Formats: sequence, C-alpha cells, structure tokens
Amino acid sequence: MLHLLSGPSFSCSYFIAILLASHMLLREQWIRAKYERNEFEFIEKQEPYSAGYREGFLWKRGRDNGQFLSRKFILSEREGALKYFNKQDARDPKAVMKVETLNATFQPAKIGNPCGLQITYLKDNSTRNIFVYHSDAKEMVDWFNAIRAARFHYLQVAFPGASDEELVPKLTRNFMKEGFMEKTGPKHTEGFKKRWFTMDDRRLMYFKDPLDAYARGEVFIGSKENSYTVLAGLPPSTQGYHWNHGITIVTPERKFLFACETEAEQRDWIAAFQRVINRPMRPQEYAVEAHFKHKP
Repeated sequence: MLHLLSGPSFSCSYFIAILLASHMLLREQWIRAKYERNEFEFIEKQEPYSAGYREGFLWKRGRDNGQFLSRKFILSEREGALKYFNKQDARDPKAVMKVETLNATFQPAKIGNPCGLQITYLKDNSTRNIFVYHSDAKEMVDWFNAIRAARFHYLQVAFPGASDEELVPKLTRNFMKEGFMEKTGPKHTEGFKKRWFTMDDRRLMYFKDPLDAYARGEVFIGSKENSYTVLAGLPPSTQGYHWNHGITIVTPERKFLFACETEAEQRDWIAAFQRVINRPMRPQEYAVEAHFKHKP
C-alpha cells in the first residue's frame, strides 16, 4: 500500500497485515484500497499518504473547552514534524509535534466518533494528547498512514542497520491497557481518587478525564532486573480506598498504590504490568528513566 515500503526486502502485504490487524475502519479502507481504488496495482495512487507532506483540516478537540473545531494540520517529513494552526491564515503553528515521538492510534469509543484518532507526542518529556476526527473515513486513514510513513522514514535514518521488519512495529502503537482505577498519593495517607489510566509501553499515565490533554501524573515502569515489581493487594495499613482489588507497583523510588473495581480488571492490569516488567530495558529506555519527570 505504501510504495516506499515495497520492494524485494519488504512485503507490502506484511506491512498491511500488521497495520490492519486490530481495527475495522482500517480493514475496510484496506479492502477499498485494494479492490476499489487499485492502490496495490497503481503505485501513484498511494501518493496522498506516502509523499512526505500532507496538509488538510481535521476536527480537533479543544484542550480546555472540549469542543471540536476545524483546524489546519500540516505533516512535513522534511521538517520532521506535524503542526496544527488555530486559524486558517495563521503563520505560526499552535503546536509542533516532532515525528520522533509522534504516535497515532484510533480511539472511536473514547472520542465518540467512528473515525476518532488520538495523536500523542512528548512535550518537555510529558505526554500531550490531541484528539481529532474527520467525517471521511478514507481521509482519516490517509492521515494515519501518512504519519506512519513519516515515522518509517525517520526510523530508517535513526536506525540505519535495522531491517524493515524490525522497524514496522515501531511506526505506531496501540496502548497496552486503559481504564479506571483508584490511586492515592506518595504518602499513602491521602484518600483514593478515581482516575483514568493509560499504559503506553513503559509510561503509565493517569488522567481525571479520558480526554484530558495532559496527564495528572506519569510513572515509568522499568524491568525486574532494575527492582520494579507488581504485587496483588495493598499494604495492610492502607485506608481510604473504595474498590477492593488492590495493586502495588514497587519502583526503586517508592510504591504506587492502585485499586480496581473488579477482580477481572485487577488481573488484566497486573498482566499488563508484568509484561512490561518482564521485558529487559533497552539502552534508550535507561535514558528515558534517567530523565523521567514524575508528576505526583
């Protein structure tokens, strides 16, 4: 589907199989691309999302008022950034999102639109969420593919020795788990508060509302070799929680206490944490851990 990924060393169908594995919208557009628009047969038809530049309007959720308003977006592979503008004729962008930390994942249920896309990037080492949609499914999928294409080109430069098959999983990612839990503060004497949690690889973020632009706090989850552990339950002296299924995350600095509403949710969260903790840390993740800014 992307001519930049075709060739003897890379299977285009392999790329598409990974791309479409988890989302019906993407699957439908893949079928239309193959059988209606003949994009596999005619490479020039892939240009709208693989040319390294894309410009258009998306409905973006306001950071403070929650309203979706039309905003101009520009993705420039040459500049290595995705930008959006509050006004059509504005010269300066409202935000510049570096392709290096850019991620996109479809979130129709969370956003309340079948074409809803959540875009994340790092700003001052903290995650910034942007929620967008478009009424045309093809347009939204083209933006998604354009982001992936820009990420692919960036990764080719950043990891020159890596194969295409090694780079594909790094293009975009779905969150490992999301949902509500209760949490308490660092002293463990504060009352537990209900928060929306998102597990994005080794970043555990919590929000007051699932559509918040910024997390109230972020926790780095390292590996067991570096003294990170997940335990079922809470310390015996813990008070102030309403949900009875506790989880304790042990890090080198402190313990984080959470509570789930059901036993099934507790099992799912522990499994997600365990998958990350059991995975050895890569060299670049040590740098993330060293510079991680935790918000209590």
